[in-house]
Amino acid sequence: MTARLPDTYFDQIYADRADPWDLATRWYEQRKYAITLALLPDRRYRHAFEPGCSIGTLTELLVQRCDHVTAIDIAEAALASAADRLDAAGCRGQVTLSRSALDAPWPAEPFDLVVLSEVGYYLDAELLAEVLRRECARLPGVTLVAAHWRHDVADYPLTGDEVHDIIAATPGLVSLGRYRDDDVVVEVFSADGASVAAREGVPGAR
Repeated sequence: MTARLPDTYFDQIYADRADPWDLATRWYEQRKYAITLALLPDRRYRHAFEPGCSIGTLTELLVQRCDHVTAIDIAEAALASAADRLDAAGCRGQVTLSRSALDAPWPAEPFDLVVLSEVGYYLDAELLAEVLRRECARLPGVTLVAAHWRHDVADYPLTGDEVHDIIAATPGLVSLGRYRDDDVVVEVFSADGASVAAREGVPGAR
């Protein structure tokens, strides 16, 4: 098995269907997005990075919490759909879309939020760990939120639980909280480990 699923794997998926995972219509996806956004510890972020943005369903929601979002995907068809969706929503100007992969060097912007939604298990364990060590080290104070399917998928190098174990082992990241059920795990990490109450100075918070 290669270190990550090839670009052609995703090109074929989008050639068969414009929304291959029913991201825009399935309740599982809508619920997962709501949990993901609810776990974010800060009300607002300056600049988020979303690799594997697909057709932009989560991207459209992220702009409600972020001044700007840089979103990437390796499938041109997915990026075209994302651009159309964001145009229709009136928020295209808040999003930079480009073709790239999670394991490529990330854009040089000082992101304060990284969103890994259903993308970590396309890499093998060694490559994912390497990417996270390399990129998170240059993002002091970053918040990272991750959401992954927990059932086995034969094509994927990793399970969702394995992805989250690798993220948790990344130097400089501390888990702030997690939601997990039979289907999905959603977890948020930060550099300082401070809770929401502690960030806001709520009396009694440690």
